Amino acid sequence: MEVEKQYKKRIVIKVGTNVMTNKDNRIVVPILKKLVDQIARLYEEDIICVLISSGSVIAGKEVLDGNTIIDPTTRRQVYSAVGQPRMMRHYYSLFHHYGMRCAQVLATKRDFAPGKYRDNMINCYEGLLNQGIVPIANEDDAVSLSMSMFTDNDELASLVAELIHADALILLTDTDGVFDGHPDDEDSNLIKTVTTDQSVEQFIQSSGKKEGEGRGGMESKINVAKKTAAKDIPTYIANGKREDVIVDIAHGKNVGTRIYQEED
Repeated sequence: MEVEKQYKKRIVIKVGTNVMTNKDNRIVVPILKKLVDQIARLYEEDIICVLISSGSVIAGKEVLDGNTIIDPTTRRQVYSAVGQPRMMRHYYSLFHHYGMRCAQVLATKRDFAPGKYRDNMINCYEGLLNQGIVPIANEDDAVSLSMSMFTDNDELASLVAELIHADALILLTDTDGVFDGHPDDEDSNLIKTVTTDQSVEQFIQSSGKKEGEGRGGMESKINVAKKTAAKDIPTYIANGKREDVIVDIAHGKNVGTRIYQEED
């Protein structure tokens, strides 16, 4: 389904849990404000963004930490169901401050399958974007079945980018991009560009994550980035806590790691 783009550019931004939380694993609203500020500034340049936001499980855990739910799947569903409106309250207030509107779009993997569900999702996004409303997307954790769950929000972001024919996908994490070693090692260097057929997976370090901290890691990000770039959507992995990271990438500055498809 071909769509007419109303804006100069469309950018999909995925912000991970590690970007928006502090060392105590709590949501930091000033970080969310900086993200919204950048989206608002780009909107004035005729660039509209879609925000794929993690954080609902953490936001629910903040107020339900003393719960008695034993089953981990049910516990995650409850955390998400309670946390999702808390996240949207933050975003609604922040966007309202800039005179902008936002909307919540929750999805399951089924919504991206070819056919009526996908067409319905396209209609939803196009309707919002054409009205200048910033969609804020997340997986519908409260009702997703394990067999229809996204691998993580990186995968969701990639699917949305393809769905709306985005001009770029930005995956924000808590490191400056892809390194040729552990990011904390002094000898490690940031890899500025990666092509879709370039192997960098051997540099990825595994990391243990606590409940609610998100399912994605750097390996997932590289995998998703390559698949997205192969569809002619340049993808960036960058530090979400870096000042003006989104605006700088949108303006073509050399920030983070750029993953792209080499022309034949």
